[in-house]
Amino acid sequence: MLSRLDYVKLAPQRILDAGSGPPQRALGRRYPRANVIALDFSLAMLRCARSWRDVFGHKLSICANLESLPLAAGSVQLVWSNMALHWLADPLPALRELERVLAPEGLLMFSTLGPDTLKELRAVAGAARVHVFHDMHDLGDMLVAAGFSAPVMDMEMLTIAYAGADGLLKDLRESGQTSARADRPRGLAGRSFAQRLRGALGERPRASFELVYGHAWQASRARQDVKTVRVFKNIS
Repeated sequence: MLSRLDYVKLAPQRILDAGSGPPQRALGRRYPRANVIALDFSLAMLRCARSWRDVFGHKLSICANLESLPLAAGSVQLVWSNMALHWLADPLPALRELERVLAPEGLLMFSTLGPDTLKELRAVAGAARVHVFHDMHDLGDMLVAAGFSAPVMDMEMLTIAYAGADGLLKDLRESGQTSARADRPRGLAGRSFAQRLRGALGERPRASFELVYGHAWQASRARQDVKTVRVFKNIS
Protein backbone atom coordinates (compact mmCIF):
# COMPACT_ATOMS: atom_id res chain seq x y z
CA MET A 1 0.00 0.00 0.00
CA LEU A 2 2.76 2.44 0.88
CA SER A 3 4.67 1.76 -2.33
CA ARG A 4 1.57 2.62 -4.37
CA LEU A 5 1.53 6.08 -2.87
CA ASP A 6 4.72 6.71 -4.88
CA TYR A 7 2.53 6.98 -8.00
CA VAL A 8 0.02 9.40 -6.50
CA LYS A 9 0.46 13.15 -6.16
CA LEU A 10 -0.97 13.83 -2.72
CA ALA A 11 0.00 16.16 0.12
CA PRO A 12 -2.67 15.56 2.78
CA GLN A 13 -3.06 17.93 5.68
CA ARG A 14 -5.22 15.46 7.60
CA ILE A 15 -5.18 11.65 7.37
CA LEU A 16 -7.74 9.24 8.82
CA ASP A 17 -6.18 5.93 9.86
CA ALA A 18 -9.45 4.00 9.80
CA GLY A 19 -9.24 0.86 11.90
CA SER A 20 -5.82 1.94 13.06
CA GLY A 21 -4.86 -1.02 15.23
CA PRO A 22 -1.13 -0.77 15.96
CA PRO A 23 0.30 2.62 14.96
CA GLN A 24 1.61 3.07 11.41
CA ARG A 25 5.22 4.26 11.60
CA ALA A 26 5.78 4.41 7.81
CA LEU A 27 2.63 6.45 7.17
CA GLY A 28 3.77 9.19 9.54
CA ARG A 29 7.21 9.19 7.97
CA ARG A 30 5.81 9.66 4.48
CA TYR A 31 3.63 12.62 5.48
CA PRO A 32 5.45 14.19 8.45
CA ARG A 33 3.43 17.42 8.26
CA ALA A 34 0.05 15.71 8.22
CA ASN A 35 -2.25 15.44 11.21
CA VAL A 36 -2.94 11.69 11.48
CA ILE A 37 -6.17 10.67 13.22
CA ALA A 38 -6.18 7.15 14.68
CA LEU A 39 -9.68 5.67 14.69
CA ASP A 40 -10.54 2.22 15.96
CA PHE A 41 -13.46 0.38 17.55
CA SER A 42 -11.06 -1.09 20.15
CA LEU A 43 -10.19 1.22 23.04
CA ALA A 44 -7.18 -0.98 23.90
CA MET A 45 -5.76 -0.46 20.40
CA LEU A 46 -6.25 3.28 20.69
CA ARG A 47 -4.47 3.39 24.04
CA CYS A 48 -1.53 1.66 22.40
CA ALA A 49 -1.59 4.16 19.54
CA ARG A 50 -1.90 7.11 21.92
CA SER A 51 1.18 6.06 23.88
CA TRP A 52 3.18 6.11 20.65
CA ARG A 53 1.65 9.17 19.01
CA ASP A 54 4.79 11.30 19.31
CA VAL A 55 6.69 8.67 17.33
CA PHE A 56 4.07 7.78 14.75
CA GLY A 57 2.42 11.14 14.20
CA HIS A 58 -1.06 10.39 15.56
CA LYS A 59 -2.32 13.67 17.00
CA LEU A 60 -5.84 12.52 17.81
CA SER A 61 -7.39 9.19 18.80
CA ILE A 62 -11.09 8.45 18.31
CA CYS A 63 -12.94 5.36 19.53
CA ALA A 64 -15.73 4.92 17.00
CA ASN A 65 -17.42 2.61 14.54
CA LEU A 66 -16.46 2.78 10.87
CA GLU A 67 -20.14 2.84 9.94
CA SER A 68 -20.75 6.03 11.93
CA LEU A 69 -17.75 8.35 11.86
CA PRO A 70 -17.81 11.39 14.19
CA LEU A 71 -16.06 13.53 11.58
CA ALA A 72 -17.27 16.39 9.43
CA ALA A 73 -17.89 15.88 5.73
CA GLY A 74 -14.84 16.62 3.60
CA SER A 75 -12.54 16.89 6.62
CA VAL A 76 -9.67 14.56 5.56
CA GLN A 77 -7.61 14.29 2.39
CA LEU A 78 -6.48 10.67 2.77
CA VAL A 79 -8.26 7.69 4.30
CA TRP A 80 -5.94 4.78 5.08
CA SER A 81 -7.53 1.49 6.15
CA ASN A 82 -5.18 -1.44 6.64
CA MET A 83 -6.80 -4.82 7.36
CA ALA A 84 -10.00 -3.50 8.92
CA LEU A 85 -12.89 -3.88 6.44
CA HIS A 86 -13.03 -7.69 6.66
CA TRP A 87 -14.29 -7.38 10.24
CA LEU A 88 -17.54 -5.88 8.91
CA ALA A 89 -20.41 -8.09 7.81
CA ASP A 90 -21.30 -5.43 5.21
CA PRO A 91 -18.53 -2.98 4.24
CA LEU A 92 -20.84 -0.73 2.17
CA PRO A 93 -22.08 1.51 5.04
CA ALA A 94 -18.48 2.04 6.15
CA LEU A 95 -17.38 2.87 2.60
CA ARG A 96 -20.18 5.43 2.35
CA GLU A 97 -18.96 7.06 5.55
CA LEU A 98 -15.36 7.09 4.33
CA GLU A 99 -16.47 8.76 1.10
CA ARG A 100 -18.43 11.34 3.09
CA VAL A 101 -15.46 12.44 5.22
CA LEU A 102 -13.08 12.68 2.25
CA ALA A 103 -12.39 16.13 0.85
CA PRO A 104 -12.65 16.79 -2.91
CA GLU A 105 -9.88 14.91 -4.72
CA GLY A 106 -9.26 12.91 -1.56
CA LEU A 107 -7.98 9.33 -1.75
CA LEU A 108 -9.12 6.14 -0.06
CA MET A 109 -6.55 3.35 0.15
CA PHE A 110 -7.30 0.05 1.88
CA SER A 111 -6.38 -3.59 2.28
CA THR A 112 -8.58 -6.43 3.44
CA LEU A 113 -8.97 -10.20 3.14
CA GLY A 114 -10.60 -12.08 0.24
CA PRO A 115 -12.74 -15.23 0.14
CA ASP A 116 -9.88 -17.74 -0.20
CA THR A 117 -8.46 -16.65 3.14
CA LEU A 118 -8.10 -19.60 5.55
CA LYS A 119 -9.74 -21.93 3.03
CA GLU A 120 -7.82 -24.88 4.50
CA LEU A 121 -9.15 -24.17 7.99
CA ARG A 122 -12.67 -23.64 6.66
CA ALA A 123 -12.59 -27.03 4.94
CA VAL A 124 -11.81 -28.95 8.13
CA ALA A 125 -13.41 -26.77 10.85
CA GLY A 126 -16.65 -26.05 8.99
CA ALA A 127 -17.90 -22.92 7.28
CA ALA A 128 -19.73 -21.68 10.40
CA ARG A 129 -16.43 -21.31 12.28
CA VAL A 130 -14.56 -19.18 9.74
CA HIS A 131 -15.37 -15.71 8.46
CA VAL A 132 -16.94 -15.07 5.07
CA PHE A 133 -14.73 -12.61 3.19
CA HIS A 134 -15.87 -10.40 0.32
CA ASP A 135 -14.60 -10.86 -3.24
CA MET A 136 -12.54 -7.97 -4.63
CA HIS A 137 -14.96 -7.48 -7.53
CA ASP A 138 -17.83 -7.09 -5.05
CA LEU A 139 -15.76 -4.56 -3.11
CA GLY A 140 -15.14 -2.67 -6.34
CA ASP A 141 -18.89 -2.52 -6.95
CA MET A 142 -19.37 -1.27 -3.38
CA LEU A 143 -16.89 1.54 -3.98
CA VAL A 144 -18.95 2.72 -6.95
CA ALA A 145 -22.18 2.37 -4.96
CA ALA A 146 -20.66 4.41 -2.15
CA GLY A 147 -19.93 7.26 -4.56
CA PHE A 148 -16.22 6.80 -5.24
CA SER A 149 -14.69 7.28 -8.67
CA ALA A 150 -11.91 5.45 -10.55
CA PRO A 151 -11.68 2.43 -8.24
CA VAL A 152 -8.72 0.08 -8.72
CA MET A 153 -8.67 -3.40 -7.19
CA ASP A 154 -5.86 -5.94 -6.92
CA MET A 155 -5.08 -9.10 -4.96
CA GLU A 156 -2.30 -11.51 -4.13
CA MET A 157 -2.15 -14.86 -2.36
CA LEU A 158 0.07 -15.50 0.64
CA THR A 159 0.49 -19.10 1.85
CA ILE A 160 2.18 -19.87 5.16
CA ALA A 161 3.42 -23.38 5.98
CA TYR A 162 3.52 -24.50 9.60
CA ALA A 163 5.42 -27.25 11.37
CA GLY A 164 2.21 -28.27 13.15
CA ALA A 165 -1.42 -27.38 13.73
CA ASP A 166 -0.66 -25.76 17.08
CA GLY A 167 1.53 -23.16 15.38
CA LEU A 168 -1.27 -22.17 13.02
CA LEU A 169 -3.88 -21.92 15.78
CA LYS A 170 -1.47 -19.98 18.03
CA ASP A 171 -0.80 -17.46 15.25
CA LEU A 172 -4.51 -16.87 14.73
CA ARG A 173 -5.17 -16.38 18.44
CA GLU A 174 -2.22 -14.06 19.07
CA SER A 175 -2.95 -11.91 16.01
CA GLY A 176 -6.54 -11.43 17.17
CA GLN A 177 -8.00 -13.31 14.19
CA THR A 178 -10.73 -15.05 16.14
CA SER A 179 -14.25 -15.52 14.85
CA ALA A 180 -16.59 -12.54 15.17
CA ARG A 181 -19.41 -14.07 13.14
CA ALA A 182 -22.86 -13.33 14.52
CA ASP A 183 -23.88 -16.96 13.92
CA ARG A 184 -20.73 -18.51 15.37
CA PRO A 185 -21.10 -21.36 17.90
CA ARG A 186 -21.19 -19.83 21.38
CA GLY A 187 -20.34 -22.87 23.48
CA LEU A 188 -17.00 -24.57 24.04
CA ALA A 189 -16.17 -27.01 21.26
CA GLY A 190 -14.48 -29.51 23.59
CA ARG A 191 -11.31 -31.55 23.43
CA SER A 192 -12.67 -34.03 20.93
CA PHE A 193 -13.27 -31.26 18.38
CA ALA A 194 -9.79 -29.85 18.99
CA GLN A 195 -8.26 -33.28 18.45
CA ARG A 196 -10.21 -33.83 15.24
CA LEU A 197 -9.26 -30.36 14.01
CA ARG A 198 -5.56 -30.94 14.64
CA GLY A 199 -5.74 -34.31 12.96
CA ALA A 200 -7.54 -32.94 9.91
CA LEU A 201 -5.07 -30.08 9.54
CA GLY A 202 -2.23 -32.60 9.42
CA GLU A 203 1.38 -32.47 10.54
CA ARG A 204 2.38 -29.65 8.18
CA PRO A 205 -0.72 -27.50 7.66
CA ARG A 206 -0.87 -24.52 5.35
CA ALA A 207 -2.83 -21.32 5.76
CA SER A 208 -3.79 -19.22 2.73
CA PHE A 209 -4.47 -15.50 2.92
CA GLU A 210 -6.01 -13.68 -0.04
CA LEU A 211 -4.82 -10.10 0.33
CA VAL A 212 -7.08 -7.60 -1.42
CA TYR A 213 -5.95 -4.05 -2.13
CA GLY A 214 -8.06 -1.17 -3.34
CA HIS A 215 -7.97 2.55 -3.85
CA ALA A 216 -10.46 5.08 -5.17
CA TRP A 217 -10.94 8.83 -5.32
CA GLN A 218 -13.57 11.05 -3.85
CA ALA A 219 -16.24 11.39 -6.53
CA SER A 220 -15.70 15.09 -7.18
CA ARG A 221 -12.15 14.48 -8.41
CA ALA A 222 -11.94 16.15 -11.81
CA ARG A 223 -9.90 13.51 -13.58
CA GLN A 224 -8.30 10.14 -13.01
CA ASP A 225 -4.58 10.00 -12.33
CA VAL A 226 -3.12 8.76 -15.63
CA LYS A 227 0.04 7.44 -14.05
CA THR A 228 -1.97 5.27 -11.66
CA VAL A 229 -3.96 3.80 -14.55
CA ARG A 230 -0.79 2.88 -16.41
CA VAL A 231 0.72 1.20 -13.37
CA PHE A 232 -2.36 -0.93 -12.77
CA LYS A 233 -3.53 -1.41 -16.34
CA ASN A 234 -3.17 -5.20 -16.06
CA ILE A 235 -5.58 -5.43 -13.14
CA SER A 236 -9.06 -6.74 -13.92
